[in-house]
Amino acid sequence: MTALPSLRGLQAFEAAARCGSFAAAAEELSISAAAVSQLIRTVEEQMGRKLFLRVNRRAVLTDAGREMLPRLTTAFEEIGSVSRELGGDALRPRLVVSVPPSMAMGWLSTRLARFVASHGAVDIALRGEDDPVSFDHDLIDIRLSYGRSHYRDEVTEEILRDAVYPVCAPGIAHAIGGLESAGTLAGLPLIHTDWGPTGASFPSWRSWFEAAGIVPGRGGQRGLSANSSRAALDLAISGLGVALAQGVFCAEAVEDGRLVRPVGRALELSQPYCLTIPQRSTRREVVTAFKTWLTEECLRSVGSPSLQRSTPDHRLSPGTGAIPTGRQR
Repeated sequence: MTALPSLRGLQAFEAAARCGSFAAAAEELSISAAAVSQLIRTVEEQMGRKLFLRVNRRAVLTDAGREMLPRLTTAFEEIGSVSRELGGDALRPRLVVSVPPSMAMGWLSTRLARFVASHGAVDIALRGEDDPVSFDHDLIDIRLSYGRSHYRDEVTEEILRDAVYPVCAPGIAHAIGGLESAGTLAGLPLIHTDWGPTGASFPSWRSWFEAAGIVPGRGGQRGLSANSSRAALDLAISGLGVALAQGVFCAEAVEDGRLVRPVGRALELSQPYCLTIPQRSTRREVVTAFKTWLTEECLRSVGSPSLQRSTPDHRLSPGTGAIPTGRQR
């Protein structure tokens, strides 16, 4: 029987390649970085192949290392499954999840306990970052993005289309005796979201008023501004104005009464939300489970009865304050 490389050494290599550094692998394995380096060197000697190249004080995976990583990750996950079935969790799987910053702050972070409760013990690295991301450099297993065009070399699947809804604290609507028409919003303090240079396809208050057939004047440009949809939502909950919020983010706050929808008019987003999984992670059981769970959570939010008071404006006609055919935003 051919002698196998050191199992401990293979574990050190897999951790270092997955975590992106010897130091992070050392922390995960509760050993020193020097010990990780020595274990990997022993495996390289046993296999007769270099797995890492030392470039400017950084360890960079070789082609052989990149080829080994997904197979070893799968193998250690299988070992972990056996361990859990026998009552242990020392080798539980690790999942690297990348989402837009606003989703990481509050929405997903408060829901991850549900996934752990349903799936079992798993180490999750949650990354809030803008597109594009580096799947191989950061060893990302699954990425949620707005739009389909970011990762043309990877398999990308559309999971939902959302809309934006005017929302405000109950006190604002109550103070003026309730709101009945879209035109009334032009005279209220508005909360704007600065989507940044990569967010041109997200609607603004200007596009919302245009869709409603309203010319708000300067009032439509005044008010508070935030550089994330999550921050804009928090400002609205604090009673500082009316925000345009994606359904996936605001549904829960509307359901529990922290926010109300002062008017029923909604504006559909021009791009879908999509999930991208790199090829090396497509066969991992924990990734498949997380994909199913995350999709269900997103659909549950956008499908909330609290958001179904009216259809998005792109289905209506210009005479009723809607977007004409061909001008969907």
